[in-house]
Amino acid sequence: MQQIIHFFLHLDTYIQGWINSYAAWTYLILFTIIFCETGFVVTPFLPGDSILFMAGYFANPNNIHGANNGLNIWILIAVMSAAAVLGDTVNYWIGRKIGPRAFKKEDARVLKKKYLDETHDFYEKYGKATIILARFVPIVRTFAPFVAGIGDMNYPTFLAYNVIGGVAWVTLFLGAGYFFGGISVVKHNFTLVIVAIVIISVLPMAIKAWSNRKKRRAAEAAAVTTEQAGPDA
Repeated sequence: MQQIIHFFLHLDTYIQGWINSYAAWTYLILFTIIFCETGFVVTPFLPGDSILFMAGYFANPNNIHGANNGLNIWILIAVMSAAAVLGDTVNYWIGRKIGPRAFKKEDARVLKKKYLDETHDFYEKYGKATIILARFVPIVRTFAPFVAGIGDMNYPTFLAYNVIGGVAWVTLFLGAGYFFGGISVVKHNFTLVIVAIVIISVLPMAIKAWSNRKKRRAAEAAAVTTEQAGPDA
């Protein structure tokens, strides 16, 4: 667990190390991380938003020592978009084949039923647009295509939303890193920036969970009051 946290908080050091050691193979490493984060419901903990931001930073020649030591923003957009779209596609078909059977245990370590329920809530609120909007919400991003597969969403429709959402998500965060990563206050506080990205990303889901919990408690309290009042109340 400590290694995962260290990886999250020092993405800049890791990506710089990959660039120095593996050069163009860095694109494959980044592709694999984004593909797995979006493609498998067992890996929602992998970095998505933050690693795209940091990759965008290293694509700006002004942020590195020599343009040949960095990444190319256009290649990044193409490779990361492909990873995001292919990841969601694989996740969709896994959901279609496996379905709810994967969520039999309420207290499973990774395949938590509450994640499935939260994603269902997203679908109820936003419909098919969930495939696009979920890209910007960690965990829900991983479960949305899976749930779409469970619900037998028409594949051509899913694919259209998948491509739009994937390209938009990748372009936004790569662009943010490319254009704003070099700002002095950002450049010298990458750990804080990464933490801020994670917090902002999960905030909507946390607020929704808190709201649902509050409503559930209110409903339980009302039920107890009605019970205590008796049938003649």
